[in-house]
Amino acid sequence: MVKVPWAFFSELLPAIDDLDELKLTLYFFWALYQQEEEYRYVMLREVLSDARFLRGIDPDPQRAAERVKAALARAVERGTLLRATVEGAAGEEPLYLMNTPRGRAALQALQAGAFQPGDRETPVALIGERANIFTLYEQNIGPLTPLIGDILRQAEREYPSEWIKEAIQIAVEQNKRSWKYVEAILRRWQAEGKDGGTTKQPTQADRYRYIQGKYADHIEH
Repeated sequence: MVKVPWAFFSELLPAIDDLDELKLTLYFFWALYQQEEEYRYVMLREVLSDARFLRGIDPDPQRAAERVKAALARAVERGTLLRATVEGAAGEEPLYLMNTPRGRAALQALQAGAFQPGDRETPVALIGERANIFTLYEQNIGPLTPLIGDILRQAEREYPSEWIKEAIQIAVEQNKRSWKYVEAILRRWQAEGKDGGTTKQPTQADRYRYIQGKYADHIEH
């Protein structure tokens, strides 16, 4: 779930008459919502490296990049976004913030030298297949906050996707709807093995074992 302010529907949406600008504006709401830092921003290179988003603009990557740059210029001119230039490893590059109190404070801090963007290990990018796990969590466990998003991304790097889906299913069936419960199951499978790396429908005895032994402290009863 991504929170979109009411002002977008009452003020911005009626004024935006360009589809690329509309897509870009919604993309920024999403991209900034993924971040937890005090100062939230998106670099131009991050937008241009998001192949999934670019394909939604134009099938041709070069045309898509040009259209995105034009949409950014329109959003800045409209006042939706704020633009700044920062010194990066490859020279000067554009940085964009949402024109909100938080975004204006970040711009002031940047101009005052109190805030310097650093390199991000993982740039923002639209989620592809992993959205299945994100949606599964949100529908069965709880709200998909930025912190939970980071935890799920880390879990996908450590465990097979099918394991995560099955562990969530077990948590739901046992009415233990917490990530601690899901993670305890995953850790047990990783430590003790799970069907030779494949998945199968767990038995009632399997489910009982998940809440016993050395992993019991990690599970909320």
